[in-house]
Amino acid sequence: MSKFKKYRVGGKFKLSRIDPDDTSFLTGDEAAERDALDAMSLELDELQDLLHAEGRRKLLLVLQGMDTSGKDGTVRWVFSRTSPLGVRVSAFKAPSEDERARDYLWRCHAVVPRTGEIMVWNRSHYEDVLVPVVEGWIDEAETRRRYAQINDFERLLTETGTVVVKCMLHIDKDEQRERLQARIDTPGKQWKFSMGDLEVRTKWAAYQKAYQYALDATSTEHAPWHVIPANSKRHRNMVIAQLLVKTLRDMKLKAPPPSPALKGMVVK
Repeated sequence: MSKFKKYRVGGKFKLSRIDPDDTSFLTGDEAAERDALDAMSLELDELQDLLHAEGRRKLLLVLQGMDTSGKDGTVRWVFSRTSPLGVRVSAFKAPSEDERARDYLWRCHAVVPRTGEIMVWNRSHYEDVLVPVVEGWIDEAETRRRYAQINDFERLLTETGTVVVKCMLHIDKDEQRERLQARIDTPGKQWKFSMGDLEVRTKWAAYQKAYQYALDATSTEHAPWHVIPANSKRHRNMVIAQLLVKTLRDMKLKAPPPSPALKGMVVK
């Protein structure tokens, strides 16, 4: 049984049953864990080289989570040793006027991964079945339509060579409070703080409910969700690094065979 199975959304999944304090992937030896994460980052770099050399497939990592759940930190640590030539990151902010004038998936199509590339979405199209739901901007029928459209969109990606890995970074409300307070109290982090974060925080329960519905509706065989316990930043990084390494290994990537013209060639 895969050690990731307990985090995979399916069946009678309940978000409330996933403990944000879970540290199952840690050993308690911090130095060894940092070494292991560094080794996985190096392997990710090697696997990305193979992905590029093969030239047929792509990988999309979707990161979702409440404010302060660690999306930026995940990218910083998991890809710390990976060549920036092979990894691209796109952060989804509130839609611009130009984006609002189009369908909500339009901006996503523009930043899907290229062949041979790992693409990371820091937030994603899932914002469009979270914020509008909590704020009451769309009704239940429109929400269901969007779930179906998202599933179709992700099926299109997978059928055209993209492997989709979706991770919801799961923290609890107390952990968020501590992280928000740290931003306020630390001059070097104050730029990260927004008064809007406090407004969203008052709707914590509504967002948890919206996540539950979205995860249930859009965790599919072709693009499953994993809920990652993320109160521990090191645990969050360890789980996602291992999940990505496993995913790329399972793709059985192969570099193309060398050209016969290279046999016996000597560079002078």
